[in-house]
Amino acid sequence: MDFDDQLRRYFGTADLAALTPSAMEAGVDRMRVDLGLEKDRGRRFALWALMHMLGVAPDLDVAFKDEADREAARNFMDLAGGLTPD
Repeated sequence: MDFDDQLRRYFGTADLAALTPSAMEAGVDRMRVDLGLEKDRGRRFALWALMHMLGVAPDLDVAFKDEADREAARNFMDLAGGLTPD
């Protein structure tokens, strides 16, 4: 699943600027539920990464039981923090 697919799944659109505050809140709620239910490490990480980019990700110790997953998330945060728009 790509980024736009994830946005459509949780928010009904790939255009976040078009969302009302209530639609954003509802999508974030769905993401939180799915994160809590997801057992596949890769899918869980991808969902957490999307949540991180939207500023709604839970703390690493809450999101990931495994230290390796927490370290991967820290690496992602470092890499994503270094991205700047051209």
